[in-house]
Amino acid sequence: MKKVSAVVFGVVLAVVLMGSFAFAQQDKKGCKDHPLFTRMPGTYIYECKFSEFDGREWYDPDTQGKTKVRVEGKYWLITYYNQKGFEDKRSNLQISSNYSNAMKKIGGSVYGGEWWTYMKLLKDGKEIWAYVSCWPNEIRIEIIEKEAMKQEVTADAKFMSEGISSTGHVAIYGIYFDFNKSDVKPESEPALSEIAKLLTGTPNLKVFIVGHTDNVGGVDYNMKLSQARADAVVKALTTKYKVNPQNLKAYGVGQLAPVAPNKTEDGRAKNRRVELVEQ
Repeated sequence: MKKVSAVVFGVVLAVVLMGSFAFAQQDKKGCKDHPLFTRMPGTYIYECKFSEFDGREWYDPDTQGKTKVRVEGKYWLITYYNQKGFEDKRSNLQISSNYSNAMKKIGGSVYGGEWWTYMKLLKDGKEIWAYVSCWPNEIRIEIIEKEAMKQEVTADAKFMSEGISSTGHVAIYGIYFDFNKSDVKPESEPALSEIAKLLTGTPNLKVFIVGHTDNVGGVDYNMKLSQARADAVVKALTTKYKVNPQNLKAYGVGQLAPVAPNKTEDGRAKNRRVELVEQ
């Protein structure tokens, strides 16, 4: 009787373990491959994560790892485990080379080796960064589709007025331009509207519209670019928003007045700004 019970217990235990193992081999609920890569055969998704906006410090494959940049945008993390029977049959180099070759075939750049690889792709107006790391029986992929964070909080006219009253100037980060261009982008409308509200509500207030850049490019070039951007803001305020042109003067100071180090993308982003300075 004891032998029969032991056999029954063993069978039940085996069924439970087999069921648990079979369940573990399925993709985690809600997870799927990123469209950039197909998965390696014989793997399943153990875990995944998605964020509308996140950032990472990654080596730039265009410089073969000589520079490190912060990349921000939509973020995916996918971790693959090997299915039973695939353990230790493929080297890390074989796996990383598969991903590297896939990226190169679609025009991307690659930097890395056996254990990890950084990748970058410019395609159809998108900038996509990827990082692949390989461990025994595990593949980890991180992908960022680079984009500027959607500005959900805009400094209002009251905030601007208080800044000018207390320090004589205020930085505006809601005015946007394309790289190396001076045309004011449509998404700048909320910030421009608040500036106009401030200036029309206090008709005696006269300000300098001052353009600032980061240190990418030469000093002379950045001086011209910042002046062109300041001029564009003045033009928008006086034409579309009917601000008195006598109360505005545009100046560009390029990279000469940073508020943060230009060594990181975060710092450069802070330095690219428009300021209102009381005359």
